[in-house]
Parts: sequence; C-alpha cells; structure tokens
Amino acid sequence: MRLDKWLWHARFFKTRSLATRFIEKARCRIDGRVVDKAHAAVLPGMVLTFALGPQVRVVRVVALGERRGPAPEARTLYEEIDGE
Repeated sequence: MRLDKWLWHARFFKTRSLATRFIEKARCRIDGRVVDKAHAAVLPGMVLTFALGPQVRVVRVVALGERRGPAPEARTLYEEIDGE
C-alpha cells in the first residue's frame, strides 16, 4: 500500500493530499530511511517515524486498511513504539 494512503487510513491526516504534501517535504522515515515519495510501499512490520505537531510519532504498521473507517478501527492499523 502507498504510504500516503496508509497514513490517511490510519487517520494521521484529514485528507490524502495533506499526507502526500507532508511526505514530499521529507518529514517521514520508513525503517530509518528518509522517504520523500508518497508512493513508497508500506507493509506490516515496518516502522514509521514522523514529526506530527510538537511530538515525534514512532509507529509499527500492524495491518493495511481496506478503507478509512472510524478512529477505533484506524487504531488497529498500528501500534505506538516508545523510546526508539
């Protein structure tokens, strides 16, 4: 799945275009490498690191969503990682 689509499904961004612009400014890392392409592939088990607001989010992709569902459903797509 595309990174921008996954971030949108997981409800980190209100629109997919916002997620795309965020990624293109090289503000996201997949498994430690900087990504600046919205079409970068995301698979379960990958670790995403990105600064969102005042905090740096580090999350492990648990699943790929089939739709952008409600917030409780979106939280099942990832798990927070502390201290990495």
